[in-house]
Amino acid sequence: MSIQLDLMWAGHCRHPEFMTLRGGSWRSQAYPALFGLIQHPKQGTILFDTGYTPRFMELTRSWPQNLYRWITPVVCPSPMTAASQLAKRGISPEQVRHILVSHFHADHIAGLRDFPRAQFWCFREAYEQVHRAQGWRALLQGFLAGLLPEDFEARLTFVDDQPTGSVPAALAAFAPAFDLFGDRTIHALALPGHVVGQMGVFFDDLHGHTQFLVADACWSSGAFRELRPPNPLVGIVMDNFSVYRQTLTKLHHLHINNADIHIIPSHCREIWHQHKDTNTEASPAMTGLPS
Repeated sequence: MSIQLDLMWAGHCRHPEFMTLRGGSWRSQAYPALFGLIQHPKQGTILFDTGYTPRFMELTRSWPQNLYRWITPVVCPSPMTAASQLAKRGISPEQVRHILVSHFHADHIAGLRDFPRAQFWCFREAYEQVHRAQGWRALLQGFLAGLLPEDFEARLTFVDDQPTGSVPAALAAFAPAFDLFGDRTIHALALPGHVVGQMGVFFDDLHGHTQFLVADACWSSGAFRELRPPNPLVGIVMDNFSVYRQTLTKLHHLHINNADIHIIPSHCREIWHQHKDTNTEASPAMTGLPS
């Protein structure tokens, strides 16, 4: 089937590079919140995550949630939201039929409320980990309950309730894979370590290239290419830093042995620069990612 993928970005946050990449600079870097616009010949418009929206700023005004925006300063004016950018392409919020939620950190789910008819997909354990979390527990998990639509559960389907599908030999280390639509086009699999129940997806695009969206299994292409994990201090806010490193090592070996598979981390500046010319520019501020 002819599946088209466009990578776009909805806002960015900032971190010192050395925190996200071993041997990185102490200088603060901007990390785009990438999301995937997937056009499926039968399922229609699908999103992989949604990036930031100004809703993040609204929900982090008071203590202790304001620590979230202090630790990760965020920029996302209204013209940069996923919904606004899709509108520039003639896609209304009601036309988005599915949103694949990689995990429940705010930079991945802040736009969910903008799509009133979308069916949501995630791993069961990912939602069970956060949906009752409040206060400090929610903050430590990077979760803001106010980002979820009131009818989220009514529109939610668990990935792991779907049948398992065949996994290409190159991706066997990540098995099992779940056939989302029962047509062997888009498969989801677990990428553990960063958070409980993180989901990645893979599919062949209209050019015959395998696209592998890996969310926050790493934060840059350099990390999996050169096997450079983040600073161990980051492990404090991860589910399991040791397992994270195992997942990163699998991605490294996948890259070494299968250069034809496109591995796409959700915050990679390099990938953003490769795709920025095809991104829908909603304002002059979006023409470049700050350094």
